[in-house]
Amino acid sequence: MSKQVSLGIDVGSVTTKVIFVDENDEIIEGLYIRTKGNPIDTIKYGMIEAHNAITAKFGDIEVVAVGTTGSGRQLAGIVVGADLVKNEISAHAYAAIHEVPDVSTIFEIGGQDSKIIFIRNGAVTDFAMNTVCAAGTGSFLDHQAERIGIDIEKFGDYSIRASNPVRIAGRCTVFAESDMIHKQQMGATSEDIIAGLSESLVRNYLNNLARGKELLPQFVFQGGVSENIGIVKAFEEIIGSKVIVPKNNKLMGAWGVAMLAKRELSITGHKTNFKGFKITEVEHKTRVFYCDGCANNCEVYEVIENGETIAYWGDRCGKWSNKITSKVRKADRSERRSPEEGTPLKMKSDN
Repeated sequence: MSKQVSLGIDVGSVTTKVIFVDENDEIIEGLYIRTKGNPIDTIKYGMIEAHNAITAKFGDIEVVAVGTTGSGRQLAGIVVGADLVKNEISAHAYAAIHEVPDVSTIFEIGGQDSKIIFIRNGAVTDFAMNTVCAAGTGSFLDHQAERIGIDIEKFGDYSIRASNPVRIAGRCTVFAESDMIHKQQMGATSEDIIAGLSESLVRNYLNNLARGKELLPQFVFQGGVSENIGIVKAFEEIIGSKVIVPKNNKLMGAWGVAMLAKRELSITGHKTNFKGFKITEVEHKTRVFYCDGCANNCEVYEVIENGETIAYWGDRCGKWSNKITSKVRKADRSERRSPEEGTPLKMKSDN
């Protein structure tokens, strides 16, 4: 008998996460890979690698639910046939509550954005996102690590060895980098500069996202930057409280949306829309165009599968996206069965 699993995909601007969850909502296989500006190929690669790994462990599997999240969630959902396409706030919060039931504040820092989520009595009550300033993101840390010549994986180790962290102006990437260069020229050690940078990033994050908000424990820190023990230490020192880094800290979005998709289908009783792993062999292309139908001039995204358009999105009025929606609804109606006869009810020809 095939092992039943749920599939979660979190497509971010910098990294893509592909995970399989078992019947007990535990991650049994997870992949964390660079998006490299090509989300479709990355999704396919991740699915192939994760599938090979999980079948090597368990043999045949049956995917019973699929969820997608992240900045590329719509594209991912269309390509793989998702049952649920959910925003990052809901996905990250659901996983955090599953892992730390009494969580009150979630810090999440990714490659090119950051967010803070407030939980009260097991429900999201407020959140804030920063998608503009790069000074509080993982990509900024990556850039500085490359400039200094230290592997990003070692940044945290350098930070906790600091004896006298210097102050870095962290409100802007340009100012922060200039300040770091100045401190180097003045003779500050790499350890003290990196520790100062860590503190600067955390202060910038809190000033941008948590100003005027009530920060209550338990605190959970997730996302790729939560791997950096120097950033974790900076958070704990600045807020004066312990910060929990969950065991699946880098996979929380994918984990959350996989569980949410599974729950959704258990409520509705619907079967999964998953297209199967052969979708990795199908050709997909994307196109962006601007609609001149009105003054909005919407930026419309188009996905083409084997030469046929399967989705549009980005239009405010639905002029384009409703074309596909109507087509799907028509196909769905044509396959419905009569409860009395148990035979397909065919749509009348439009001709």
